[in-house]
Amino acid sequence: MTSGQPGDLPYRPCVGVMLINAQGLIFAAQRIDSAQPAWQMPQGGIEAGENPGMAALRELEEEISVTPDLVAPLAETRDWLRYDLPPDIVPTIWNGQYRGQKQRWFLMRFQGHDDQINIATGHPEFSEWRWITAQDMLAAIVPFKRDLYAQVIDEFADWLA
Repeated sequence: MTSGQPGDLPYRPCVGVMLINAQGLIFAAQRIDSAQPAWQMPQGGIEAGENPGMAALRELEEEISVTPDLVAPLAETRDWLRYDLPPDIVPTIWNGQYRGQKQRWFLMRFQGHDDQINIATGHPEFSEWRWITAQDMLAAIVPFKRDLYAQVIDEFADWLA
């Protein structure tokens, strides 16, 4: 860790994608690296030279094989949203360089067929996936991300089932 206290560390710049189907259900996937239930939406860091929108499309393709032609952008969060990692796991994630993430979230409608979603990628992050309601998404997310997910759901509520 680069600092004595997690609160002294910066937030990792990141994007998240709330992918919804035609019925307004949310794409959720179980993390492959968690023995306990840890469902989440696609998300990941912003690489050098990328803007948040580019990063969001790249993450969809890397994590679930959904290419830009299969989605329609609908909205994005007004501001960056933040969450803190639990202090005991800060040293083990991202080499202890970040206290959590600041994320820009994008709402996109999936316009393909379910068989075009493939989580068996070159570097898989998920073991299974499903379409769920916003309420089920809040129940399935790890507790330290729940407030952030509630903010995302609140901002995108008009499009959800």
